Amino acid sequence: MTFQFKKATKEQAKLRLALFGPSGSGKTFTGLRLAAGLGGSVAVIDTERGSASKYADRFDFDVLDLPRKDINTYCEAIAAAGQAGYAVLVIDSLTHAWHDLLEEVDKLASAKYRGNTWSAWSEGTPKQRRLVNTILDFPGHVIATMRTKTEWTVEETDRGKTKPVRVGLAPEQGKGIEYEFDLLMEINVAHIGTVIKDRTGKYQDQTIDKPGEELGRELAAWLSEGNAPAPKASPPSTPEATNGNGDADKRAFFNRVILEIPYFTNNKQTATALKELDFTAYSKDAEAEMFEALQKHASAKANEEAAK
Repeated sequence: MTFQFKKATKEQAKLRLALFGPSGSGKTFTGLRLAAGLGGSVAVIDTERGSASKYADRFDFDVLDLPRKDINTYCEAIAAAGQAGYAVLVIDSLTHAWHDLLEEVDKLASAKYRGNTWSAWSEGTPKQRRLVNTILDFPGHVIATMRTKTEWTVEETDRGKTKPVRVGLAPEQGKGIEYEFDLLMEINVAHIGTVIKDRTGKYQDQTIDKPGEELGRELAAWLSEGNAPAPKASPPSTPEATNGNGDADKRAFFNRVILEIPYFTNNKQTATALKELDFTAYSKDAEAEMFEALQKHASAKANEEAAK
């Protein structure tokens, strides 16, 4: 194989920014301010029980209150925002996806791996990677918030007295998630942001009081510098993908089930399970419902086998 190096050039890019901090630090509000500064239409995926909508009188955005907190639902919502053409996506927050995945891995360990969570992560890690890739593939800017584990410490005031202070620790998300973002900002309860990681080279280690629209505009200006990125090559079409009879959609659905629900090892098992669940024919419109039913069915089968 022949490798050829070329002159490096800066290309225009989309922002990948993560905000993390304890309760009360203002993650949601800061994310909305930054999104307003970036410009363009804004979508919010809200897992915080409608917290973003409380600021609807201050900012212009569309919101989706996520019905479930599993990674599949996150990925579908992110993809839907991309297809709708939103310029900025705020995910508030990513922490619920991690909590849900931890619970799922624990259940898998009990049901299939005799309590061995290390083995169960062989199924959990691909799901976490899918979430990361879906975020990175979003065609616009992404601002993601993450909760942190909270701790109380005692600080001395300028008058020599002590007071309790709430501080945040590490983000509640998967180990290494910080590598996936261009800019990482930790926010404390005084609403001061500290830039932990910065690929622009302008804000590294800076503290910013109440970061907002101005920072968003500065980031948008920096991201717009450089050459326009080359268009991504589309995969070649195949007769299966263009025959219009639905077979390709069915195959893609079965393959996704087999990938994400390891109990099913081939398309025949998937089809049989669908019949057992009274889905007599594949329906693209009912895919989400079918997939959820298959997940429950596979879990029940795995539990039956584990009990033997």
